Amino acid sequence: MPRFVPALDPERQKELKSNAELICAPGKGILAADESTGTVGKRFEAIGVENSEENRRKYRQLLFTAGPPLAEHISGVILFDETTKQNADDNTSFLDVLKKIGILPGIKVDKGVVNLAGTDGEVTTQGLDGLDARCKEYYAKGCRFAKWRCVLKISDYNPTNLAMLENANVLARYASICQVNGLVPIVEPEVLPDGDHDLETAQRVTEEVLAYVYKALADHHVYLEGTLLKPNMVTAGQSCSKKYSPEDVATATVKALLRRVPAAVPGITFLSGGQSEIDATINLNAINRVNIKRPWSLTFSYGRALQASVLGAWAGKDANIEDAQRTLLMRARYNGLASMGKYEGESTEKDGQKSLFVKDHAY
Repeated sequence: MPRFVPALDPERQKELKSNAELICAPGKGILAADESTGTVGKRFEAIGVENSEENRRKYRQLLFTAGPPLAEHISGVILFDETTKQNADDNTSFLDVLKKIGILPGIKVDKGVVNLAGTDGEVTTQGLDGLDARCKEYYAKGCRFAKWRCVLKISDYNPTNLAMLENANVLARYASICQVNGLVPIVEPEVLPDGDHDLETAQRVTEEVLAYVYKALADHHVYLEGTLLKPNMVTAGQSCSKKYSPEDVATATVKALLRRVPAAVPGITFLSGGQSEIDATINLNAINRVNIKRPWSLTFSYGRALQASVLGAWAGKDANIEDAQRTLLMRARYNGLASMGKYEGESTEKDGQKSLFVKDHAY
């Protein structure tokens, strides 16, 4: 009979499970503030702000100093490496700012996507080299969870078996390294919304990708109770001519997850996938209202869908910081309610309806 020596002692398992459950506590989700320097530059360009280190620090400070009300609906924040080395104006590290109000700091540890040779435009994610040492360093700084994004594309021929197998194994190796070092791994196999495929195709591909991922996690002996999943919602391609309701999206999403995600996983934290801020909230709410059994917490890990209107409100001006923070708290509250199926709508502001889709989106 095959045997393996458990990599995690009971105390480590207890810590990982506790932090994973804390992140997906009722009414709470994740603020993904892990955009790379290049991606922040694109966001800043849209509001006329220079992409300097000081402006990036000031913007992250705006997010993290919104006060204790932020922790009412945000349980964790995913940081970029640069941000872990930055301080607030009072010289308090950003990690300590978050911990002081009861928010767990997390960290993006992948090094971005690269082309997967021998395929038609498919990719894998780099960053395994040196990951063990980086995880040790981030844990010592106070981070308690991590994120790693892999990307799959839908076309007439994709995703291929090679792409699904490679990305699943990369995610599993990352997850096992994180857990040994005390970080809860968020496993993110994103099926991109690029294309004209229908909802049924998106559901089928999502199910297949998740099957590969959880087979690989089992092969690598990953402790599922100490993990979180960050998948795409099941939505039709951005160019699909047929329109689907939030209830259609909810049913397809929960069915796909129920068929492929083990009940041992404590929580699923959806990415917004280029949806508008309001659509991301509406669909999350529908997912939590759909009449299908589900053993996990279903919440959010949003970047653009929490920050787009915040950036617009700020516009790089100190005089706008309080308005921008109020906007952040409002969006966090709406999504916290949606994670419990209690969102009842809001005024349909123009900015909130704006599509956030970016073709071949990279962080």
